[in-house]
Amino acid sequence: MTFLLDDEQREFGRTLDRMLGAADIAGAVRAWAVDDTGPGRKVWQRLADLGVFALAVPEEHAGSGFLPVELTVAFVELGRHGVPGPVVETVAAAALLRRLGDPTPSARWLPGIAAGGHLVSYADTYGETDDTGGTDATDGDAGGGRGPYALDAHTADTTFVVAGDRLLRATGHGPVQPSLDPARRLARPAYGGEVLASGPAVRAASRHAVDVAAFLTAAQALGAGRRLLADTVTYVRQRKQFGVTVGSFQAVRHRLADALVALEFAQPLVFGAAVALAAETDGQRGGVVAAEGAGRAAAVRREVAAAKVAAGEAAYGAARAALQLHGAIGYTDELDLSLWIRKARALRTAWGTPSECRARVLDGQDIFY
Repeated sequence: MTFLLDDEQREFGRTLDRMLGAADIAGAVRAWAVDDTGPGRKVWQRLADLGVFALAVPEEHAGSGFLPVELTVAFVELGRHGVPGPVVETVAAAALLRRLGDPTPSARWLPGIAAGGHLVSYADTYGETDDTGGTDATDGDAGGGRGPYALDAHTADTTFVVAGDRLLRATGHGPVQPSLDPARRLARPAYGGEVLASGPAVRAASRHAVDVAAFLTAAQALGAGRRLLADTVTYVRQRKQFGVTVGSFQAVRHRLADALVALEFAQPLVFGAAVALAAETDGQRGGVVAAEGAGRAAAVRREVAAAKVAAGEAAYGAARAALQLHGAIGYTDELDLSLWIRKARALRTAWGTPSECRARVLDGQDIFY
């Protein structure tokens, strides 16, 4: 299959690149890491003004519909520039509400998400239960549950939790934990909370939302990997040893070439997942029969898993190469490159570890549900 972005999509990417390049994203990331979200929220608002969050919101709620290819373009740039905050989770929550189709929570939250006014964290228990038969995220201890962590739950305006067949708005969270990426703080949502929806439709919608989260994380990782590679190439062209630039050494060139090849192979998988998600969404609107819809959804999950593992490993490889080729300076927090090195490692396992994604691709295992 031949796939090319059209002129409008390419210009959208260039516009985001210019806007984010002119902003002090590194400063916003460092501020976010110490709970000063002001600079980061200003960036979020500018992204919303360009229509980024509207790409996951239906038109009837002030959005543009669900446009996975355009979301890929956007999230590659968000990863390239290292935008902080629960961007993936906010869009995944919008996808969940859109697929759920319940007008009450949709009308309550989706317009705010599209406008950039709601930062949403999202956690999904994947249907797991604890030993007492209760669902982890809602029946855990009072300190914040025993279910999965939610990204930036302490700074988000809202935290959604899917527990079994219930969608809840968490009332609080447990202790905030550090992450490999200092700007990605984690906390377990508190148990209980306002029930927004319940029933089998919640579980079906959450599967779609988890696929969207994994897919957008892959796009983010692809952008982060390209940033790491570009910065490293620039550095090795300047750094000298034995009177020549280190970029002239064959071993250095091979290391960078390996990183580039991995990123180039990951890119079509990420866009392939976008096309698959778009087709699956069109099928939902067209009212495909249940068996066909289930088969299409399973195929989409495999496409997403392939993209996630390829992009995550490519970005992680680029981070390792960047760290080694920058030498001792690559270990310093003062170097902005460290923000992307840490982010690449965190994105590698967010919304699906490499082993989980490989299992899904190779064996068709529905390991998340």
